[in-house]
Amino acid sequence: MSSDNVVLSCIEGSKVSEAVCDYSSWIATSVKAPLKLLHTIQHHTTPSVTDYSGAIGLGSREGLLNELTEAEQNRSRLMVEKGQLMLNNAKARAIEDGVEAPETCQRHGSLVEALIDLEDKIRVLVLGVPAEPREQHSEEIGTQLESVIRALHKPILVVKGEYTQPKKVMLAYDGSPACKKALEMVASSPLFKGLPCHIVHVGDNNQDLLNDAAETLKQAGIETQTAQLNGKIEEVLVSYQKDNDIDLMLMGAFSHNRIRDFLLGSFTAKMLHQTNKPLLLLR
Repeated sequence: MSSDNVVLSCIEGSKVSEAVCDYSSWIATSVKAPLKLLHTIQHHTTPSVTDYSGAIGLGSREGLLNELTEAEQNRSRLMVEKGQLMLNNAKARAIEDGVEAPETCQRHGSLVEALIDLEDKIRVLVLGVPAEPREQHSEEIGTQLESVIRALHKPILVVKGEYTQPKKVMLAYDGSPACKKALEMVASSPLFKGLPCHIVHVGDNNQDLLNDAAETLKQAGIETQTAQLNGKIEEVLVSYQKDNDIDLMLMGAFSHNRIRDFLLGSFTAKMLHQTNKPLLLLR
């Protein structure tokens, strides 16, 4: 099986990793693409065992330093083994989900570094955020998402809650190039075949924009509904999603005019703070 054009699933050991695996499996089986499960081992610049060599007496220094080195080596080995165990469990889960021959990959370094190296082979990236992110961590989550989104020019599915196979999707639309790309993806991808799509615009009334987008999907045989909304973008989008029982939202990165100057990662984190539904981002 070719390793190009893979669905790349980031397995990091959090509670949401199972949902990340399940959404990745759904995409891979729907679009008939290979699935690759990735785990990254981030090495901290500060060692877990502090170097006290300067404060240790000459008689005992060599033996203790050897122990410190051995402890650090054991820690690294355990991190590798723990990561491989997570990958093995995710692989077994993906096979149960119907994925043929999922591949596993373990990389040392940051997630962003790994994604940059693998970008040419990625079709869709799936990653998770904490299932119950605390308010004080929203800025940190936003920064991490911002780094990934800016590094990768591929579709990114951000997962938070438990897996639910999508039955309805929603496209936040303003006619920007990224939004048009998302519209084309809905119209052409087997991932959305048979799924009703709500096209939603937030801001000044622009029914012609919505009608044109709806016509594109109708020509592709997709059941379509449009909505014009006003208010704070993340609040009205999430509210509409809940009211209409929509399982998956799509957005073009930097899509709405009023959020062009926002950090997209922070905006995404705010939306995910209010919903457990996944968000598919396109650039």
